[in-house]
Amino acid sequence: MYIVGKNIPLYKIDVSAYEQASVGAEDLLVQTVGGDFSRSSILALGVFPSMISALLIQLYLAVRGLFTKVKVSPGKSQRLTVAVTLAIAVFQAVARVPELRFAVSGGMLSVAKMIAGMEMVTGAMFIMWLCDRNGKYGISGRMVFVTVNVLERIWMTLLGHSLQKLAVPLALGALMMLVILLMENTEKRIPVQRISIHNIYSDKNYLAVKFNPVGIMPVMFTSAVFLLPQLLVSLLGVLFPQQAGIAWCQENLSLTRPFGIFVYIACEYVLTIGFSLLMLNPGDIAEQFLKSGDSIVNLHAGHDTRRYLGRVMRRLGFLSATVMGACIAVPLVLQLRGDIDSALVMLPTSLMMLMGFSCNMYREVSTLHSYDACRPLL
Repeated sequence: MYIVGKNIPLYKIDVSAYEQASVGAEDLLVQTVGGDFSRSSILALGVFPSMISALLIQLYLAVRGLFTKVKVSPGKSQRLTVAVTLAIAVFQAVARVPELRFAVSGGMLSVAKMIAGMEMVTGAMFIMWLCDRNGKYGISGRMVFVTVNVLERIWMTLLGHSLQKLAVPLALGALMMLVILLMENTEKRIPVQRISIHNIYSDKNYLAVKFNPVGIMPVMFTSAVFLLPQLLVSLLGVLFPQQAGIAWCQENLSLTRPFGIFVYIACEYVLTIGFSLLMLNPGDIAEQFLKSGDSIVNLHAGHDTRRYLGRVMRRLGFLSATVMGACIAVPLVLQLRGDIDSALVMLPTSLMMLMGFSCNMYREVSTLHSYDACRPLL
């Protein structure tokens, strides 16, 4: 359904205007979380609105948890997510519609733009529904749709270039895949004392934390978060066309400029470290130890445990952010020097993301297989 929707053009769109359109680093980045390359289909907004809304709601709940212990119900959280997704989709459609090329003019042009905007918003909400269904009945939720985009991006890149041009990007991609494979399957083991275990296995209990604590998810969200300032600057450029500062930001907030690369890597750092502390909350783990009576070896339960786990998460988050940031930055810097074509610069990152997604999906499938492996005796 997702692939079919990506190939249905918007109402009265000039399809021929996008057939021979060139593809650069920006288009490849957008296509990771967007719908199609030209962003002219009914699913042009892709998973971007639902990803950003999920991130904002998680941040809201995390900040809210600092001031109150009252939990937000799943139903209310879902309603907030839908409302934020709708707001982001409308904002993105308003910013995107003026850039589209239509096959009509005059009075029909305004009607075509209105209908196209409604189709884009509806498509974003439909994708959110698909993500919800897949999260409930399938594998990996919205990650599957991002994987489809990444696979399509890799396939089209490989078909459109010669092996000679692909040599350097593929070599970098293979190296990045190996690095992510090692990071995903290497873990730090923190020895734990379990009060319920007193046999020979008592010394073999530990709390395991991956060297890549939250996987490739920050890179996926970075592609979405990086589009937010671009959309904002684009909208400000329409409202204030004479402002030199806004024009400079529009020109330099790109992956083909040093400033844009710096902002992109900074977003990746913030998201990686933030997700590490958010998903593996040291305070929650320390509280669980207090309730169960377990503890980390040679550490008092409570404040000491929370502070130690906080240091561990920050260090591993910084390590993960540095490794993935270096992997992303190297092709971008080589592009600035002219060593890699702009249409190939995202290929190594795409291969790295594909490896991370594959590791996560493999673990999820293995867990489901193990869950159904036991059969009742009678």
